[in-house]
Amino acid sequence: MMLKSLLCTLALAAGFVSAAPSQLATRAPAQVITKCTVPNTAALTFDDGPYVYLYDVSKALIAAGAKGTFFFNGKNFGDCIYTVDQAKRVKYAFDKGHQVASHTWRHAHLTNLTSDQVHHEFWLVEEALMKITGAYPAFVRPPYGEYNDMVREVAGIRGQTIANWDFDSGDTWGIPTAQVNQRYTDIAKARPSTILTLNHDVHQQTAQVVVPHAIKTLQAAGYRLVTVAECLGMAPYQWVAAPQARDASWTCDGK
Repeated sequence: MMLKSLLCTLALAAGFVSAAPSQLATRAPAQVITKCTVPNTAALTFDDGPYVYLYDVSKALIAAGAKGTFFFNGKNFGDCIYTVDQAKRVKYAFDKGHQVASHTWRHAHLTNLTSDQVHHEFWLVEEALMKITGAYPAFVRPPYGEYNDMVREVAGIRGQTIANWDFDSGDTWGIPTAQVNQRYTDIAKARPSTILTLNHDVHQQTAQVVVPHAIKTLQAAGYRLVTVAECLGMAPYQWVAAPQARDASWTCDGK
């Protein structure tokens, strides 16, 4: 499975990068990022989509002159990433200038899987993002933020940087939305040099209540709201080509 996913990656990348499996296998373990490095930046990131509330998040960000980062699953909340509606959401985020990245295929605990299984979890989302947007991601967020040496090795082989966070909004903790908003108010008052946030746009209250508050509060504190790649001074994608035409391979069946 590992070799198959690497060869598929290389096949789709033909004409854009030059690398052999032997070269990929010698890559160093992935770097693990938990903080932005560009002063006065804050990265609003969103896990577990694509989902219907992505549009609310994007519109709020764009209206404020900001960009966000969406870490997509292939098959988690909602439908398969390849359905017409889900693929439209992914492409919409990409076209609006937000960063799209991998949250792996089915939101599994990667540290419980074999190396080949982790490669497969990575590959299926990479393949989907390339087909839908034409972009091969340079960042991955492991589900639950969980990783070990093996996960870092797999990510490194695949050219991915692991991006976690240093501020959890708490929007999955079961606390009132007012408390989630207060967490943003408190972190803005503390005024660290940078903030790398964790949010989940699959929740209506996050998209429609928390995000507008976070944008207003962080910008009032002097932060520029940028993508993860921008807050690190790194490239968001390993390469970008033309998106592919929909065909019979745009399915989650058997994956």
